[in-house]
Amino acid sequence: MTGAVTPRLEWRGVHKRFGGPPVLAGFDLSVDPGRSLVIIGGSGQGKSVAVKIAAGLIEPDAGEILMDGRPVQDLKGREWRALARRFGMLFQGSALFDSLPVWENVAFRLINADRVPRKLARERALAGLERVRIARQFADLYPSELSGGMKKRVGLARAVIGDPDIIFFDEPTAGLDPITGRAINALITEQVKGLGCTAVTITHDLVSARTIGDEVAMIQDGVVVWRGPAADLDRSGNPYVDQFVRGDPEGPIRSLV
Repeated sequence: MTGAVTPRLEWRGVHKRFGGPPVLAGFDLSVDPGRSLVIIGGSGQGKSVAVKIAAGLIEPDAGEILMDGRPVQDLKGREWRALARRFGMLFQGSALFDSLPVWENVAFRLINADRVPRKLARERALAGLERVRIARQFADLYPSELSGGMKKRVGLARAVIGDPDIIFFDEPTAGLDPITGRAINALITEQVKGLGCTAVTITHDLVSARTIGDEVAMIQDGVVVWRGPAADLDRSGNPYVDQFVRGDPEGPIRSLV
């Protein structure tokens, strides 16, 4: 008999509030090694907060985050830095440094955290850019000289440069036209499968959810109200998911407008 797989990442009973109603209210979710999980939900439902807590950017009020079955909240110093090296992240706005050329944005972690010599870091950054279909001739440009789609590709190259075990994607197609968005989705899928890593994506884009995700979880009022295969989004039988997929203003999800 095969034993159960230990999740690569798990939120267990996580609570968080910022002075008002709770953003996360006993949030439970997990993702297994090598799987791609997409978190969907309306604005203000806690998607970004859940990811930032998992990445160590925000402290939860209660509950715990586990990596490979091990709680991580109390890790400090060298142990935490070792854990953080296992993460990659593509931010919603790409979050590139305007004052650094493209190659140095990609190599930022290598130079500043991993202490890789600049010459070697540049070569690795150039190889990383090629992985996301950016020619070496763009390496010395600055972010202001790039299109939105190119910036996303640079952000993706930076997210995967350290061969992470877990990559977080925050609204990866936000602000992109449908054609560019589909190209970014395809690149993300290619990189995740190529690395064999675990991926957690938060998005409003159902095309992204269906393309990137093996599984989808929907969050509402700070808890997961549905989880299932991405292929089941259109037949979930869950009123929250059904309303979200249809974009219907009438239903259990209250509009914030």
